[in-house]
Amino acid sequence: MTTPSRPVRVGVQIAPQHASYSTIRDTLAELEDLGVDVAFNWDHFYPLSGEPDGLHFEGWTMLAAWAEQTTTIQFGPLVTCNSYRNPDLLADMARTVDHISAKNGEPGRLIFGIGSGWFERDYDEYGYEFGTAGQRLDALSEALPRIEARWAKLNPAPTRDLPILIGGGGEKKTLRIVAEHADIWHSFSDTATLERKLGILGDWCDTVGRDVSEIELSVGTRAGDGAQLAERERQLELGVTLFTLGISAPDLDMQSVRDLVAWRDSVR
Repeated sequence: MTTPSRPVRVGVQIAPQHASYSTIRDTLAELEDLGVDVAFNWDHFYPLSGEPDGLHFEGWTMLAAWAEQTTTIQFGPLVTCNSYRNPDLLADMARTVDHISAKNGEPGRLIFGIGSGWFERDYDEYGYEFGTAGQRLDALSEALPRIEARWAKLNPAPTRDLPILIGGGGEKKTLRIVAEHADIWHSFSDTATLERKLGILGDWCDTVGRDVSEIELSVGTRAGDGAQLAERERQLELGVTLFTLGISAPDLDMQSVRDLVAWRDSVR
């Protein structure tokens, strides 16, 4: 097995659905106590599974609360939807949340996850123009330079260079945007597709004059059965270092989190 160039990290995405906020708060506290590296939520307005009109909370106000609640764990949206907020406002929100999370003389802990958006109900119910996938990606490409420029103007500035995570795998537009802006690329692909797309990402990095090794590779993962463990080993060989497990109420599977943390510790 190839040794990754970065430490292997565990992420857990707490779906902000089908639970009271007190349950989400307690779950986050347990994740930090277990030594999880990154906690994610998502940026939607309705549940993505289960009862479509079930309990659900807005993501960025939740992240501000997470910033105040926690002391060590990194956190962010997986991923925020570019369409829902003015880019300059979003930059200011992210800067503020990052400052809230800065404690004990350490810089902030926000990971700025962003994507072009896809859940049509959010758009319809909240009055946003859905458009086409290509239009939404073009809007993301236009927004990221504005976001980065706003961070440079804000007073106070962000506590550090905010790490940008971009989710998605489109080969003509998304991976170009990843090459231009991302510190972390989150792939939703299976392992074979990921391997192929890494070659395409490398080509885009060559085009824009960037070293592909500067981009941390991130994937979703599942509970640790034999097949999943073999898949993780192959992903490690491809250079993946951030493995994120999704959990959702009513069955918040903390044992799978413990198993994933134990696996991380075994391969570090």
